[in-house]
Amino acid sequence: MILIALGANLPGADGTAPLSTCRDAAAALGTIPGLMVEAVSGWWLTEPDPPDPRSPWYVNGVARCRGDIGPEALLPALQALEAEAGRQRPYPNAPRTLDLDIIAMGNMVRDVPDPILPHPRAHLRRFVLQPLAEVAPGWVHPVLGHGVEALLAALPEAAMRRL
Repeated sequence: MILIALGANLPGADGTAPLSTCRDAAAALGTIPGLMVEAVSGWWLTEPDPPDPRSPWYVNGVARCRGDIGPEALLPALQALEAEAGRQRPYPNAPRTLDLDIIAMGNMVRDVPDPILPHPRAHLRRFVLQPLAEVAPGWVHPVLGHGVEALLAALPEAAMRRL
């Protein structure tokens, strides 16, 4: 199981609303060779984390995929989709037209960057775990050994609502 988080809080390069950009990106995941989309969560409107008064709220979701693609091939494919959506990286945690993060690839554990697996902060982010629980209930974090439901229960409430 491959879990990919999707998010956006700025209009796309062509003016597309963040929700449409995320929906389009979820569909585009299926065009990556070796990757098949099995399920996409509902979409959530979430406060920026860390909070930033200059940043609009995000649209977030998670796609559950399967395939025979490795992280070294998947990451640049996701970055290409981000670039197509007009993604800029002016500073850390900047608002963005599209953000695609590999959360986990089965039980793979990688400490080397690009990408580190599982995602090093996914277990701390309700905006990732809430939609992840929709598409992968019972998912267990490969390093922490805790299920998504337990990870969610350990987090404080967050400003977010289902779209």
